[in-house]
Amino acid sequence: MKLSHFNFKLPEELLAERPSDIRDESRLMVLDRKNQTIEHKLFKDVIDYFDEGDVMILNNTKVFPARLYGNKEKTGARIEVFLLRELNEEQRLWDVLVDPARKIRIGNKLYFGDDETLVAEVIDNTTSRGRTLRFLYDGSYSEFRRKLTELGETPLPKYIQREVEPEDEERYQTIFAKNEGAVAAPTAGLHFSRHLLKRLEIKGVELPEVTLHVGLGTFNPVEVEDLSKHKMDSEEIFITQPATDIINNGIANKKRVCAVGTTAMRAIESSVSSSGTLNEFSGWTNKFIFPPYEFSIANSMITNFHTPKSTLLMMVSAFAGHDFMKRAYEEAVKEKYRFYTYGDAMLII
Repeated sequence: MKLSHFNFKLPEELLAERPSDIRDESRLMVLDRKNQTIEHKLFKDVIDYFDEGDVMILNNTKVFPARLYGNKEKTGARIEVFLLRELNEEQRLWDVLVDPARKIRIGNKLYFGDDETLVAEVIDNTTSRGRTLRFLYDGSYSEFRRKLTELGETPLPKYIQREVEPEDEERYQTIFAKNEGAVAAPTAGLHFSRHLLKRLEIKGVELPEVTLHVGLGTFNPVEVEDLSKHKMDSEEIFITQPATDIINNGIANKKRVCAVGTTAMRAIESSVSSSGTLNEFSGWTNKFIFPPYEFSIANSMITNFHTPKSTLLMMVSAFAGHDFMKRAYEEAVKEKYRFYTYGDAMLII
């Protein structure tokens, strides 16, 4: 498969700027791979496709307020700093993206907040946009993290042109978010309401949780026509023994095992035993799934509608079948489904 196989015309007005009014009332397109059929539903109808003993795997990562705005020493230029990952807790070293990047060099200091009590020094230039910062802060580590949270804002994707609003703090987070560490939301999970989760539980659907801390690598553009040459950024995952037991039990009993989101799918596909079951795991993955690919754990998935040429679209193509995926996306554009982070959902069975 080549990059050009994943290009399609996406009208700009279909990029969702805001979430649906009610989480579980976004639209849902259902793809049945066996019968090659497409249905149009609401997300809350997802419950009709699952029975007692079926498994839905949720990614419980929590987005932290990763976008900060600081001022450069001397010039006072406003600089956006996007926190990617903490490198060293003790030394307060972070991998970050800076914008505009051309203004920032090693040795520069950046000042944050009205009182400027948080200062960062650039100690390394890793890539054209990436930097390593050392934060200088007098308080304890927990006070420092509180300060980052206080000064940071919800890291909405760049395509959303509007200012961050108070509702984004809640809506750009799944209701089962627990483990802080993501710089982007696992968007398929955003459609679940408390009421829907309760109904699934009452029906006997198992809801094990895994953690994959979504990094920006998920959204990095693919710049090579030969997909085998693309390198994914690493993301941290945690899969507990209790979660693996529930999931493997579902596989053994030939139940529907559903990965909620490409992130949950990448997590479980990164820790497969030789017998095709899930292993407990904590570590990093840079797994890149594109067609052709044999999936081991899940036999269904929930996902959002993705942008052209994205690695997420490639995974969906591998799971649904490339021609079926193309037909579904043509239908989605025609029926004006909403795309991307705050967009509508797809269930592939």
